[in-house]
Amino acid sequence: MIGKCEMRKLVSIRKIDEIRPIEGADAIECAVVGGWTVVVKKGEFQVGDAGVYFEIDSFLPESDSRYAFLMENGVREFEGVRGHKLSTVKLRGQLSQGLILPLGYVNNTLFPEIWKYLMDHKFDVVSPFETDFSELLGIKKWEAPVSAQLRGQVRGNFPAEVPKTDQERIQNLKSEFEEWKDAGLLFEVTEKLDGSSCTMYLDMKNDFHVCSRNLDLKPDDKNSFWKAAKKYDVENRLKYHGLEGLAIQGELIGEGIQSNRYGISGQEFYVFDIYDTKSGKYLSPEHRYGICSLLGLNHVPVVATKLITAKDISNILVEAEGKSLLNECEREGLVWKCLNDTSISFKTISNRWLLKNKE
Repeated sequence: MIGKCEMRKLVSIRKIDEIRPIEGADAIECAVVGGWTVVVKKGEFQVGDAGVYFEIDSFLPESDSRYAFLMENGVREFEGVRGHKLSTVKLRGQLSQGLILPLGYVNNTLFPEIWKYLMDHKFDVVSPFETDFSELLGIKKWEAPVSAQLRGQVRGNFPAEVPKTDQERIQNLKSEFEEWKDAGLLFEVTEKLDGSSCTMYLDMKNDFHVCSRNLDLKPDDKNSFWKAAKKYDVENRLKYHGLEGLAIQGELIGEGIQSNRYGISGQEFYVFDIYDTKSGKYLSPEHRYGICSLLGLNHVPVVATKLITAKDISNILVEAEGKSLLNECEREGLVWKCLNDTSISFKTISNRWLLKNKE
């Protein structure tokens, strides 16, 4: 499945695709890594060099001396550990997202644990570039604190038969972007809402589940996800229409969620995907719209149906910028879902939104 992803590769080996000068800067320059641009020390990399790339949202522990130079830019605590969260920044007018450090050589490297992994795997020609080294290096994905009303009581792990709600960023799909563009694929483009992901699922045993991004939650009248499920009467409506096996996935927005950027009174649920566990596929947009209408559910705003016309990744990221269709706040970005193949999708996050919200 290309595009949809369950786990981000926070830390990976990447090649330097391009080096660009930064106007007026003597000590720094811009390295291009896939669709990402990262400010680096001048002369630290050459085109084709391998580096260890840390995506934005990586949380780097203060106790690891390799990242000490970043701590002067801000330290916070996450899951009992002090460290620095990588965010989108501008340096000398240049957008910089993430961190890339030289991989070096086996006897001269900042990352001996990665070299050990490579040697243990006999330098497999594919796996080094497909491997996530975050766990090996003790790097975690930063998550904003979850309020008590969203946290809920854990019933179990997220249902294994349902994909978790995430999309790959277009910056990590540079070659696929060109392939999809050349193939003339048609996409449904929807607004990415800034809220909290929720899955409401009626399994094949007629058992109803309400899940946060990562967990199946026990029924709880105080939990916002369960309150939304009851507000829209999702369980009874799924059962009434005999829709066993459907997982309704969407975004909960409103009071108490991500600063309520939309100014909503209370909380609202907006569907962005429906997965059919019987077929193992996502429903087409037309089928999804029909189910939303049948169940009386909101659908995320649809921005357009279009081909990829952007010249390159930087241009398609500019298209992500704009005002929300729910109100006049800056939108977080867009989600692109292919109409020719429902397994193809990706997200474009607005750099303007990231900079504004220090993400």
